[in-house]
Amino acid sequence: MRSAAGHQPRVEVAGVRGVERHGGERTAAAPRTTPVTGGPRPGAPGRSHGQVCGTMEYVTRIVIIGGGPGGYEAALVAAQLGAEVTVVDRDGLGGASVLTDCVPSKTLIATAEVMTTFDSSYEELGIIVADDTPHVEQAARVVGVDLGKVNRRVKRLALAQSHDITASVTRAGARVLRGRGRLEGMQALDGSRKVVVQAADGTEETLTADAVLIATGGHPRELVDARPDGERILNWTQVYDLDELPEELIVVGSGVTGAEFAGAYQALGSKVTLVSSRDRVLPGEDPDAAVVLEDVFRRRGMNVMARSRAQSAKRAGDRVEVTLADGRVITGSHCLMAVGAVPNSAGMGLEEAGVRLRESGHIWTDRVSRTSAPGVYAAGDVTGVFALASVAAMQGRIAMYHFLGDAVAPLNLKTVSSNVFTDPEIATVGYTQADVDAGKIDARVVKLPLLRNPRAKMQGIRDGFVKIFCRPGTEIVVGGVVVAPRASELIHPISLAVDNNLTVEQIANAFTVYPSLSGSIAEVARQLHTRKMGGEA
Repeated sequence: MRSAAGHQPRVEVAGVRGVERHGGERTAAAPRTTPVTGGPRPGAPGRSHGQVCGTMEYVTRIVIIGGGPGGYEAALVAAQLGAEVTVVDRDGLGGASVLTDCVPSKTLIATAEVMTTFDSSYEELGIIVADDTPHVEQAARVVGVDLGKVNRRVKRLALAQSHDITASVTRAGARVLRGRGRLEGMQALDGSRKVVVQAADGTEETLTADAVLIATGGHPRELVDARPDGERILNWTQVYDLDELPEELIVVGSGVTGAEFAGAYQALGSKVTLVSSRDRVLPGEDPDAAVVLEDVFRRRGMNVMARSRAQSAKRAGDRVEVTLADGRVITGSHCLMAVGAVPNSAGMGLEEAGVRLRESGHIWTDRVSRTSAPGVYAAGDVTGVFALASVAAMQGRIAMYHFLGDAVAPLNLKTVSSNVFTDPEIATVGYTQADVDAGKIDARVVKLPLLRNPRAKMQGIRDGFVKIFCRPGTEIVVGGVVVAPRASELIHPISLAVDNNLTVEQIANAFTVYPSLSGSIAEVARQLHTRKMGGEA
């Protein structure tokens, strides 16, 4: 089902992209009209908002607060559709995803992945290290890591990505304004909104917008008795300042962030203790996948403490002491707090502008990214919908398509693919095992271990599986899980199947390379199809 929404844009000067000041107020374009000669206004690719109506051109002013995936993707769409776009950003385009979260962590994990792959399979694959490394029978590490060099590369790549995004956005015709943005009051009689931007030096500018998108993301949650100090007690934005590898790292929190960093630092050579308040790591992921990962963690020497809630963390000289709720105390050289995130929604005048917030501080939105306030949209982690860069980007694009009157498909979370960047990776899409177990959907399930895959045997891969869910009658694929190296790449054919309502027979009939890990996807599909043909319900 597709829907579209129109709006009443302001009348502007045809082809004018300049800025005028009126009594200290800064507007995205001059509010007057002039005859046009036809065609889109200069600098606006594709369809123009500038829409020509008779001899007048209407230009829509969009202000986006936040330059993360939701913000910059929205800016690109709006600019391509001809709107006057201003992006208000505090730290640099790309947001936390590019500067302190997704891009940096996955760059760090890329180094850890090489370490793990070599350490776990070099002997089986017949690789000989011809130096003074102790004999392979001894409990010694074959390779090491220079964490300072790794982190310098992490920061360099993050900044380069941010600069590339900024270049793309400005090249599309959008204006980037550095500062903090907030909504000022309710909607005006003409439907416009005021956005006040405070620069780093304290000066303020007021922008007028026909629509505002809030895409301010979130920041690490802190425990009252475990405040990060940036040296020994860290959050996930501070780990890239380390020059030396933590000797003993305590990771508090066993969700996606905690599991990824715990696995990465263990691979890099730290002795890791993972503190989990739940029965298992990754409580929100597929239970079979979580069991595999926890088994791998323990087998590689990680101390996984289940059902252990951290109450406080404090410095004790050059050590850190973490006190658990039951009174036990564990010590390490460093502690990483990975206990969730808090939305960046405070101090923005949202509720005063009519924007409804949830108890958690997240902005309520519908499936086309509208908030409760007319003309105000929201995207990304600040909405609490699904903390993924891909979802944030889609929410931002949907918001602009919707406001600018383009055809738009509402957000469908059952087609979202996600990945946990541990080793092995865990990728999922569509309905889950929990949905099936809870009776939310009737589905048949087949799981095939990678141990039976010939390519996995060649590469020394022992851990992982492919699991697919399909409807019993139609055999339409409704979900899947892949646990494997590069599962983030392998999930794509299952994602395509879910998004396009393909059947397991169609997947099974498609050719796969032999030998390949993707062959297991086709094999699972064949088993689901043949079991139905054999009469299995």
